[in-house]
Amino acid sequence: MSGSTTEPRRVFGPYLRLLRNPGATPLALWGAVGRLPIAMRPLGCLLAVSASTGSLGDAGTVAAAMLISQGLTSPVLGRLADRYSQRRILLTACVAHAVGMAVLVTAILLEAPLWLLVLAAVAPGCSSVSFSSFMRARWTVMVDQGTLRTAFAMESVLDDTIFLVGPLLATGIAAALHPAAGLVTCAVFTTTGSVFVALHRRSEPAAEAAGGGRRQWAIAVPGVWVMMIVYGALGFQFGAVDVMLVAFGQEHDSNGLGGALLALEAAGSLIAGAAFGVMEWRMPQRRLLPLTAGVLTLSAVPLALTDSSYAMAVFAVLAGVAISPALITGSTVLESVAPKGTLSEAFSWLTSMGALGIASGTAVGGHLADVDSSARAAEIAAVGGLVALVLSLLAQSALRGKAPAELPST
Repeated sequence: MSGSTTEPRRVFGPYLRLLRNPGATPLALWGAVGRLPIAMRPLGCLLAVSASTGSLGDAGTVAAAMLISQGLTSPVLGRLADRYSQRRILLTACVAHAVGMAVLVTAILLEAPLWLLVLAAVAPGCSSVSFSSFMRARWTVMVDQGTLRTAFAMESVLDDTIFLVGPLLATGIAAALHPAAGLVTCAVFTTTGSVFVALHRRSEPAAEAAGGGRRQWAIAVPGVWVMMIVYGALGFQFGAVDVMLVAFGQEHDSNGLGGALLALEAAGSLIAGAAFGVMEWRMPQRRLLPLTAGVLTLSAVPLALTDSSYAMAVFAVLAGVAISPALITGSTVLESVAPKGTLSEAFSWLTSMGALGIASGTAVGGHLADVDSSARAAEIAAVGGLVALVLSLLAQSALRGKAPAELPST
């Protein structure tokens, strides 16, 4: 492998060249708008329901119902998009999502019982497509293999930026307007982004119905299964590390410290993603995957070994630096192993497994932090990374994809 050949003053050159492709800038812009609710919706739901019921427990139950239903149905929506076209699914789903969100907001304002709120939350959850997955599938159509990893890196940077801005936006709108205003804003963003991305015909992957013949499900491919488990394991580490950083702040009698550490972690991931996207790697991406997973695993170790707030701030940045390279490499590997015409579904499976991993890591890490200390949460986080490392090493044959994915980026 080799380092970046781009001079520091031109580090953003590959991204600028990417965005100069016809239609690339509007695609990135509207994709970011449609994806912003991913980081706003859970917090918006918590704020709205807790303001109505006075119970954070009830609010958490409603938000969980929305997230779980989204995780279960997004791969199905991805499969339908591969079969009937993203355009049809995006336009249909955004209408259903707007209606479902309107019902949920109405139920919240009318102070409906908890069971009805949970039922109302399932509708917008089931109609939420995995926007990140759809966007990654579109970039495979928009750019060639040499530019694809840069496109995936840009998507990772946008994800990190959204998760920095989204919660602040949801909180600010709820405080300035109304506790339920955050959910209304989410519906507006989802609808707007979905419509404009759906109308972006240049980037739309070919639908199965248009290509003729019967195609297999992405989930039936061993390489996709491997990447799903790898992403679940990586997500487990992400969730455990996040709750560990919050617990560390509480152990030092500072709730603000936990939030600052999370922000530093996200900033590290954003910077690393931007840099990683312009680097050239001569090794195949499937072999780069265990390397990035190994670095991610090692990044959790110092988190368990320090009690200093200043040292933890440095280690939080380093933990973030290890995140984006692993996810970008994973996206590139998945693109190489997923059958033609199944990328929307394949990326949706990865998103769902990653979300499941994050939820599991948060639950296990939070329990260990409660009964012992934040250091135990960091230790269990490393286990998730280790699983991803070992599996990506043992499954190299299953991850051998199409030849173009083995070429170095240019």
